Amino acid sequence: MRPEPATLVVGAGTAGCVVAAGLSADPAQTVLVLEAGPVWRTPEQAPPGLLDAATLPLDPGAPWLRHYPAVLGHAAGAPVAATLVRGAALGGSGAVNGAYFIRPPAADLAAWAALVGADTWSAAQLAPVFAAIETDLDFGTAPHHGADGPIPVRRPAAPDDPFAAAAVAAGFPAVPDWNDPAAPATGVGPVPCSLAGPLRADTGSRYLLPALHRPNLTLRGGTEVTRLLVERGRVAGVHTATEVVRAGRVVLCAGAIETAALLLRSGIGPPDELRGAGIEPVLAAPVGRHCADHPEVGLDYRLDGGRAGAVALETVLELDGVELRPYALEFAPGTRRIGVALMRPATTGTLRVRTADPAVPPVIEHNHLAAATDRRRLLDGLGIAAGLLSRMAGARGAAAPPAAAELPANLTTSQHLAGSCRMGRQDDDHAVVDRMGRLYGLDDLWIADLSIVPVALARGPQATVVALAETIAVGMRG
Repeated sequence: MRPEPATLVVGAGTAGCVVAAGLSADPAQTVLVLEAGPVWRTPEQAPPGLLDAATLPLDPGAPWLRHYPAVLGHAAGAPVAATLVRGAALGGSGAVNGAYFIRPPAADLAAWAALVGADTWSAAQLAPVFAAIETDLDFGTAPHHGADGPIPVRRPAAPDDPFAAAAVAAGFPAVPDWNDPAAPATGVGPVPCSLAGPLRADTGSRYLLPALHRPNLTLRGGTEVTRLLVERGRVAGVHTATEVVRAGRVVLCAGAIETAALLLRSGIGPPDELRGAGIEPVLAAPVGRHCADHPEVGLDYRLDGGRAGAVALETVLELDGVELRPYALEFAPGTRRIGVALMRPATTGTLRVRTADPAVPPVIEHNHLAAATDRRRLLDGLGIAAGLLSRMAGARGAAAPPAAAELPANLTTSQHLAGSCRMGRQDDDHAVVDRMGRLYGLDDLWIADLSIVPVALARGPQATVVALAETIAVGMRG
């Protein structure tokens, strides 16, 4: 019989690796990490090509990916379907994503702090956390940056990038460092990326693997958690397909989809929805009720003499809530794309389960572009993208922007689902956890992943998730 760990971490993804490494730094604390996907013990044992930052999208049949059907919105009354892809292996989605590592704007962090009533999540409080995370290979000695953190950060964009040149010629300011707290809300500049040479610098390789020598830290792969073990008002452990694993406390780091689905399968969620799925309610909570993501529409074009990018996205144009992404990879032979993403959408979506069976994927409905303001802002962004393509050296054959009525049918997703288990004050009807990720209504359960972020972030989430996990791990150490 295995000894009961002090802390059980569910998920060895971006957040879970950070939490496990942070908590196990205390030799008096025993930490067990359960990961549903494959794991390895050294970077050399990672599947060949998995961490190659220039490889995207990955093999859809790879065992380290999970796929979830979703409805993005509706076009002419018909659902617009998409497939959400998440990493299911050591490092999670950070091991398979585009390595984009931009901090959120100060305005987003101010909104977050105001919503939960805690300066913990303000720009001022998180600035030293972001600095401690990184070794910034371009700006490491600058204020608010770090030179000896676990995540190497660099900006691989070419100095003669034609998109950036077109944007500057159109009057947009050049932004050399998006991770400078004083960076403007609008401008164009190179994307900070989490890269170790040509490889993604995910938290599995940069946080957890270096800590695995600790005798108080155990990692188990191929172990899917099916539901929580709830006893006498507390979460006492978890059920897997083959056993019950007890622990002093449980930290869910399975991501915005799987963390919410696990709570729902365990009877924690909207009671009527749970009963409809054949699940006996244990705790009423708004799990899955207020999900956020970044809807995106692309403009395809051809680029004469374009080079292959080191990562999927090397340069970005920010328009204070709309992001223009000139992808460096080809979406089809000879075809490039500018993605126009709405970063602060006015609407939210939902996630629910149909059954307690973990093999049945949850129902995810985004509700994108239901608000007229969102449609107008996306159209404006597409118009700017088309104008830049007309100025861009070597660009030809650009597709015309879709008309307003055509927007829903052209929707894609940025794969940034968040907020399915939102953080907030106890009297907030949207809140599932408190300001430090503790579940309201049951003891000994924390959540430390993108599911608890309560505001739509105007940047991609990876850097924020690492900072969030670092902060919660410090709080749990007391």
